[in-house]
Amino acid sequence: MSEELEQVGDPADQPEVSDELFERFNFRIDKGQDPLRIDKFLMSRIEGATRNKLQRSIANEMVLVNGKPVKSNYKIKPFDEIVIFSDMHPDETDVVPEKMDLNIVYEDDQVMLINKPAGMVVHPGSGNYSGTLLNGAAWYLQHQNPAISEELLPRFGLVHRIDKNTSGLLVMAKTDKAMRHLAKQFFDHTIERKYIALVWGDVEQDEGTIIAHVGRHQRFRKLFEAYPEGDHGKEAITHYKVLERFGYVTLVQCILETGRTHQIRVHMKYLGHPLFNDDFYGGDRIVKGTVYSKYKQFVENCFAVCKRQALHAKTLGFTHPETGEFVHFETELAEDITLVIERWRKYVSTIGNQLKED
Repeated sequence: MSEELEQVGDPADQPEVSDELFERFNFRIDKGQDPLRIDKFLMSRIEGATRNKLQRSIANEMVLVNGKPVKSNYKIKPFDEIVIFSDMHPDETDVVPEKMDLNIVYEDDQVMLINKPAGMVVHPGSGNYSGTLLNGAAWYLQHQNPAISEELLPRFGLVHRIDKNTSGLLVMAKTDKAMRHLAKQFFDHTIERKYIALVWGDVEQDEGTIIAHVGRHQRFRKLFEAYPEGDHGKEAITHYKVLERFGYVTLVQCILETGRTHQIRVHMKYLGHPLFNDDFYGGDRIVKGTVYSKYKQFVENCFAVCKRQALHAKTLGFTHPETGEFVHFETELAEDITLVIERWRKYVSTIGNQLKED
């Protein structure tokens, strides 16, 4: 495993995280509630909320009362229905604009689609303060629109993320309206997200659905675990379909219904099929196949070609925040995954009889 795991005593010490960077809270005001400013009310109800953050959310129309945006001095009344989309991106993270090459697949006044390469972190955080996709996007957006302030850059446009070593599509919002619109779609699970993964083993069913909560490992906090009984973590649903079988490994399509951190990686491991060369979840060793010298060398050569988990965010579809039309975007598989698939395809074709015996 390439990263040292942090062992802790109490799993409750660290919060659960998600690839979806907004969380929705719903409140219904009791009939005996006295008039109170909405920002003060929400500060008392949402753990970790600050007045500045809440006022920014209200100004960006991320707080709705009875289905409509309000101002921060609005005083709640009995039976009000409040919905707030809370930005979970850390306030303290500075984003320094950096010029870099971004593979922008599509862009208009509202949204921007980026094809992220493997190895690039999405946003700054502990140990990764520069060179992230958000650093590059900040430079690009600020040069496109100098009115975007440094204060806005830490959160500007980001509504979801994908793992550092996962390649593929990511959407960013370019306006508050688009941010609000996309955040709601992610929460309502109406975003279409299809991933392509190469996993170890011969997946038994041609297609199926994995339903198991995903949450932090009870001992190693950098790992996540599947909890099929729902006793930890958050609800997670992955639909999968076999695309091609290579005996020792299988090419699958995964459709996310929810967006938990490491969801596909954790769910496929739970199914008994860790992702090929996934160093966090046991895929960076020979999981399936007889370990003899030529086969071992072949697998190690494949690892050298695809030096990360074989996972690519291929498809992204959503309702456009301006036109109301459902738009759909696709990318080609990353080159390293394509090369490994071709190697497995060729390898299996030359050892067909032996594969049947295994």
